[in-house]
Amino acid sequence: MPSTVYFANLRARTVQDNKTNKVLRLFDAADLGNVLGENDLTAIKLHFGQPGSDCFIRPVFVRAVVDRIREHQAEPFLTDTNTLYAGGRHNGVLHYQVAMAHGFAYAVVNAPVIIADGLRDESVASVDVNLKRFKQVKIAGAIDRADSMIVMSHFKGHELAGFGGAIKNLAMGCAPPIGKREQHNVRFIVNEETCIACGECEAICPEGAATVEDKASISNDLCIGCGECYIHCPEKAVQLDWRTDVPEFMERMTEYAYGAVKNKLGKVGYINFLMDVTPDCDCLGWSDAPIVRDIGILASTDPVALDQASLDLVNQQAGLDGTHLGCNLGCGEDKFSGLWSHTRGSIQLSYGEEIGLGSREYTLEEI
Repeated sequence: MPSTVYFANLRARTVQDNKTNKVLRLFDAADLGNVLGENDLTAIKLHFGQPGSDCFIRPVFVRAVVDRIREHQAEPFLTDTNTLYAGGRHNGVLHYQVAMAHGFAYAVVNAPVIIADGLRDESVASVDVNLKRFKQVKIAGAIDRADSMIVMSHFKGHELAGFGGAIKNLAMGCAPPIGKREQHNVRFIVNEETCIACGECEAICPEGAATVEDKASISNDLCIGCGECYIHCPEKAVQLDWRTDVPEFMERMTEYAYGAVKNKLGKVGYINFLMDVTPDCDCLGWSDAPIVRDIGILASTDPVALDQASLDLVNQQAGLDGTHLGCNLGCGEDKFSGLWSHTRGSIQLSYGEEIGLGSREYTLEEI
């Protein structure tokens, strides 16, 4: 049976049609209030952005959702998990400071920020899933213990996952670093013909697995599979086996998404923002130019249907010239494979449907 996905475009000629009011109307149309119970501790799952990035969801939209949740007599808190790689969100203190710097202060959003896996990733819950890749997954404690959850996701590209929306926000975003490591479980190799021994991989590696002499090399014994060397290599000399590693990575990621909501049946709602559709994850320290025009905002209680609808809407657009999108610029062409030709983004949708996370069939209802 198709799931309903509600859509609001970004046109506005009156106060009633401003983006904040559209977020509220989507919340109500999708009946996201129905996932909330009185006195629920409600997690609002966000990405606060990496220092240097600027395409994370705007705090003013988050404030609207917070206030609506409070109207339903629930108690919201904003949350995310610490990163696997070293950087600005590697522990609870640094992560909180980034959230404040990016505007997610209590005075702005009317809710506290709680880093879900704690100061040093010590707050972890094990969730039984009994699926193909995992029998059990590790979810951040505050997310696991929350009574309900609203997942707010910036829909954009991703160099490993193809694209990131609600499913990836659940999977990587709800897992502490040990869970992120389990999902990646990939190893990287160096193409010596293209390596220029610049030292970028050595500088960025959180575990000292990358070293540079005449050429870079990566120790399989030390590598934790975070992908920082792959993302930051200026010559793209760091590579992995796309044919075997990426499909398995996608299935592991999707099983983690399933685990993040397994114990919250009927208690999770989702909002995707198709604005600033950039080539990369918001975990990078920059935000590249969007590859398509801003499209709108979507809401649903089905994360698979929501991401499928988001993907379809992006692909319907004409790609923008002068961006990182080098091919597939035509309306109807796959934009994210145009960005990252070896990714398999649709696996998170097909496998998500297979394991019962949601349905790829949807009806789009514009408000």
